[in-house]
Amino acid sequence: MTSTTTQSGLRPRSRSWSDVALSMSSSFSSSSSSPTPLEREPPRSPTPPAAPLVGALIESLSFRGCGFGRAATSAFEKEDLKARAAFPQRLRTAVHAAMRARDPTAGAFALVDRDNDGEGHGTGNPWFDSAVHDDAPESPLVAFVNPRSGGRLGPVLKTRLQELIGEDQVFDLTIVKPSDFVEYALACLEQLADSGDHSARFVRHNLRVMVAGGDGTIGWVLGCLGELYIQNREPVPPVAVIPLGTGNDLSRSFGWGASFSFSWKAAAKRSLYKAIFGSVSCLDSWQVVVSMPEHGEEEKEHLDLPHSLRRLGECTFYDDGTAKGELPETVYCFDGVFYNYFSIGMDAQVAYGFHQLRDEKPFLASGPLSNKLIYAGYTCKQGWFFTQCISDPELRGLRNIICLSIKRMDSSEWENIPVPSSVRAIVALNLHNYASGRNPWGNLKPEYLEKRGFVEAQSDDGLLEIFGLKQGWHASLVMVELISAKHIAQAAAIRIEIKGGYWHDAFMQMDGEPWKQPLSSEYSTFVDIKKVPYPSLIINGGDR
Repeated sequence: MTSTTTQSGLRPRSRSWSDVALSMSSSFSSSSSSPTPLEREPPRSPTPPAAPLVGALIESLSFRGCGFGRAATSAFEKEDLKARAAFPQRLRTAVHAAMRARDPTAGAFALVDRDNDGEGHGTGNPWFDSAVHDDAPESPLVAFVNPRSGGRLGPVLKTRLQELIGEDQVFDLTIVKPSDFVEYALACLEQLADSGDHSARFVRHNLRVMVAGGDGTIGWVLGCLGELYIQNREPVPPVAVIPLGTGNDLSRSFGWGASFSFSWKAAAKRSLYKAIFGSVSCLDSWQVVVSMPEHGEEEKEHLDLPHSLRRLGECTFYDDGTAKGELPETVYCFDGVFYNYFSIGMDAQVAYGFHQLRDEKPFLASGPLSNKLIYAGYTCKQGWFFTQCISDPELRGLRNIICLSIKRMDSSEWENIPVPSSVRAIVALNLHNYASGRNPWGNLKPEYLEKRGFVEAQSDDGLLEIFGLKQGWHASLVMVELISAKHIAQAAAIRIEIKGGYWHDAFMQMDGEPWKQPLSSEYSTFVDIKKVPYPSLIINGGDR
C-alpha cells in the first residue's frame, strides 16, 4: 500500500491523531493477546549498584586483565553507555519528527510512514508490534549543551557526548530550546505510550537529563521541565550537571564540582555514568514576577531579557497594602524561576557588563579563569571599590528602592524591612554557594540564630536568606569568608518596590543571568518573589 507524503516526509495534516491510533489498535488486536513483561509489571528504574561505576569498573578491569588495554576498555565503555542510554531508532525518529514539525502527533505519522515504506519488522503494524516493545534502554538519557559556555569547550563537548550516547540525543541549546523538547518531544513519547508502545512509556517514565552549561543554563532547563508539573504531565525528569559556567554554584551544591575536568574526554564518560546511577535530591525553586509601568512598544520590544524570563504581557497589579508609590492601572509583566539566587544592585551591574562583553567579543571569554579576570576588571571599572569617592548616583547604592517587604514562614502578613544605607547590592540566596562557592551568609552560631530569629539555612527549607554587600572591599572580605555579609532577613516571600529618579535603570540577575530593568520616575516597578509549590529534581554527582 502506498502513501502520500509531504516534502518533509510527514503525512498531510488531513490525517488526524485518531486515524493513527485506530491503525495502532488494529495492529494490537492482530497480535498475541498474552501480556508482555512490561504489561505485567509497570516500568521501573534500574537498580543502582552499591556505588556508581562499580559495574563499569569491574568490566573494565576484566578487559584489562585479558590484555585488551586502555583502547579496548575505552571502546567497551562507550558501547556500554550507548547500550544503557540510547533510545531505539524508531523513538529517535519519532521524537525528531515531532520537534521538526512542532507537532507531537508528527512522530506517530513518521513511524507509520516508515512502516508503509517497508522499513518495519515483526507482525501486524511493525512499529507498534509487541515484539519490539521490549527494546527500551535501561537508563534513557538526553543531554543539552550550551556551546557558548565553557569557552571553547562547549562545542567539542557536544561532539563528545554525541559519540557516547548518540547524536540524536544531544541537543544544542542555540538550536533546540528545552521548552520545545518538553512541548513536542516528551508529548510525542506520551502519545505513543498512551497508544500501547511500552518502550515509549518506559523511556518517558525513566528519562534523565544532562545539562552542560552554567547556572543560568541549568535553571533554564529546570524551569522548562517544571512546566510538566503545571500541565499534570508527571513524572518530571531529574537533571544532572556538567559545569561549564563561571561560578557553577548549583553544580558545587550537588556534587558535580567547581568546573569541568581538563581531562574532559574521560570526565564526560564519568559524568554520564553518574547521571545514570546517581540518587535524586529535591531543590526549592522560586518564582520572580516583575511588574513594570507600561512603556512604549519599542522600549518593551528592546527589553533584553535572559532565557530564564518569559514575557507575560499586560496584566493587572493587585496592591495588598504594601505599595508606597503611585500605581498605574495596567502594568507590563514578565516572570521566571531561579534556584540559587536573585540579586539587585552593583553585583548585577558587573555581571551585566561581563555578559555584554562576552556577547560582543566571545574570544575574550575563553574559559573560567579569563572570565573571572574580566569580572574583576568590571568590578573596578564600575567603581564598586571606590563608591565613597564617586558622586554618580548610579554607583552610590540602592537609593531607588522605596520599600523591601517580606513574609516570614507561616505568616500571611507583609513586614517592611529597612535597607541599610551602606548596601550596594541585595542578594536573596537559596543555596549555600554564591559567587564560585562562597558562603556569604556564613555558618552562624546557634546563639546568633536565636537572637536574630533565624533558622539554619537549608536548600529545601522554604526560606531565602537576604543579605547585603557594601563596597567592593567589604564584598572581597565576604568572598574570602573572613567576615559574613550584612544579614538582613530570612523570608518565605519577598516584594521589592523600585522607582526611578537617581537611576533610570536597575540591574538585576537570577542565577548569573543579568538584565537591565528600565524604571519610571512616575510609577513604581515591583519585584515579587515566592516559592514554587513543587520541587525541582537534581541528580547528585557525589563529589561534595
